[in-house]
Amino acid sequence: MALAFAAGMLLGHFFPSAGALMKPLSDGFLRLVGMLIGVLIFCLVVSGIAGMRNRLQATQVGVKAFFYFEAMTVLSLAAGMVGALLLAPGKGFAPVFAGEAAQHAAPAPATPATQSASGFLLDIIPSTFAGAFTGNSILQVLLLALLTGIALARVGERGRGLLELIEGVQQVFYGMVGMVLKLAPLAAFGAVAFMIGRYGISSALPLLHFLAAIYLVSILFVFVVMGLVARAAGCNIFRLVAYVKEELMLVFFTSSSIAALPGLVEKLEKMGCAKPVVRLMLPAGYSFNLNGSNLYIAMAAVFLAQVAHVDLGFWQLLSLLGIMMLTSKSAASVAGSSFVALAATLASLNLIPLTGMVLLLGVERLMKCRSLTNVIGNCVACIAVCAWEKALDRQAMHQALSGKDLPAAANQI
Repeated sequence: MALAFAAGMLLGHFFPSAGALMKPLSDGFLRLVGMLIGVLIFCLVVSGIAGMRNRLQATQVGVKAFFYFEAMTVLSLAAGMVGALLLAPGKGFAPVFAGEAAQHAAPAPATPATQSASGFLLDIIPSTFAGAFTGNSILQVLLLALLTGIALARVGERGRGLLELIEGVQQVFYGMVGMVLKLAPLAAFGAVAFMIGRYGISSALPLLHFLAAIYLVSILFVFVVMGLVARAAGCNIFRLVAYVKEELMLVFFTSSSIAALPGLVEKLEKMGCAKPVVRLMLPAGYSFNLNGSNLYIAMAAVFLAQVAHVDLGFWQLLSLLGIMMLTSKSAASVAGSSFVALAATLASLNLIPLTGMVLLLGVERLMKCRSLTNVIGNCVACIAVCAWEKALDRQAMHQALSGKDLPAAANQI
């Protein structure tokens, strides 16, 4: 990806006319992603909603875990939106690029700003079940997924067969996404070559601004928002980060938050968190408590709106937040899931052109802050719910965080 990004910049800078011809590479990639979004988002949201009830109602802490996850989802999405609005990383793109992006985007249907609320709500309801997948409306797909997920959760064991089928289809589509994402370097090359060739080398600066902005917002979210949650549970966030630093390093170098799971389970149990809570919260958190991924989706959506010179009003921002509450459920710890969730978010709102998404591919591999924030957030979630349940050994926690009783695995990566 780094080589593709560099090659695109070189081609666009030294041979601008040739670079400007590379745009079909990124357009074709977006079409490949777009053809998978509808069915994949349906499967992900259905399995997420149905699976949440099955996994979180298995113990008495399930309801508390659910409310904690949803509260942190709202906070992380709102923090990402506010951070992007204040830092404005996408303001540097030329208006010409914005017009080009809008020209190549799918025509947007009427929104609450241009039609009545009743008309907008009626447009969300598909005429037929299959029509939602052929009508190019992600909002209709999300409505069906929401209803199907709730229904499957209510019928319990009788719906297990259908849920397993949907999860099987989900895995097949993730395999297809994996194949499509292998073309991401080619798409990044085409997008960067076109951008530099058409608008000059300075047009890449907003990408670096966006990268710096998401790291800054992620750091502030960890040490301010999560820090306050941890403090309410009697834990110091700085000492907690130092305590799990080996797992964080593992995540940083492997880009896989799953790789740190065994070490995190052992360390959190050693520091006094009840075993049943840890073994529920951590696996569930990898699906339902991805604060870093939420920050990325929210910041990227607002960034791309700024790139396309689309002014989002209060109600449009509120609509965006509501849509992200659903699409963020698909941002599981699987390669490419954040990209799919972002595509679904933009397609749902139908105000922000999808064209600019390929620009993010150039810095995708540098966004280690997403996985790191996800890991720290799940650690804080375990401690907070254990404290809420009075299932936290505070003496063991203070000993572990002070370095007096570190587990043997703390010296290993």
